Amino acid sequence: MAQSNRRSTSRRAVYTTLRRKVLTLEFPPGSALSENELAASLGVSRTPVRESLILLSEEGLVQVFPQVGSFVSRVDPAKVADAQFLREAVELASLEDLPAELDPELVAELRRNLEAQQRPGLDLEGFFALDEAFHQCLLRLSGHGSAWATVVSAKGHLDRARRLGLYDTASSSGFAAQHVEILDAVLAGDVSMARAAMRAHLRAVFDDVERIRARSPELFATDPGTVPVRRNIVVWE
Repeated sequence: MAQSNRRSTSRRAVYTTLRRKVLTLEFPPGSALSENELAASLGVSRTPVRESLILLSEEGLVQVFPQVGSFVSRVDPAKVADAQFLREAVELASLEDLPAELDPELVAELRRNLEAQQRPGLDLEGFFALDEAFHQCLLRLSGHGSAWATVVSAKGHLDRARRLGLYDTASSSGFAAQHVEILDAVLAGDVSMARAAMRAHLRAVFDDVERIRARSPELFATDPGTVPVRRNIVVWE
């Protein structure tokens, strides 16, 4: 039993690490993934790596081609749109369920989050983490915090598209200002304004995605079933 638990823990740790590297673009779209190299770098056997790649393939973040290899999937615009639809459905609906009396501790947490977003020298991954915490806390404010896990599991392609946008603009100030607008509307009890601000905020990523897609089409999927050609570079042909 102890050995089984250790295997499960190892697989979970490997999966979490690989997923993070995919979502943060440390493993860019189209990168070739070697089980041997990954196992060596993580200090594990190939088994948890192989199992983790299978789990990631089920999420659409990795594609495994027999006799060819495993590759980080390119960003799929259709999956980005689906995740965006889910986020809007969940987060806009949650604003309708805000109680008349807001939890003061959660409001204070949201205010601290916004202050942290304005810190000088905040890097983009730091901002991304604060952005995630802000949206999760808003769901908790409406009593729907547990819905965040469902949102997270569905938005891998969206998260990569958002990061591509953030790294491309090298600025998060616009998104931080949108967060302020959303919270101000929530605190004022103006649900209509909060919904409009949230919708505009969540859809802002699409302008970035289309701009980056036009400039760097190799990062985006055109035919998700196409078998990549392995070359000396990591981007698919």
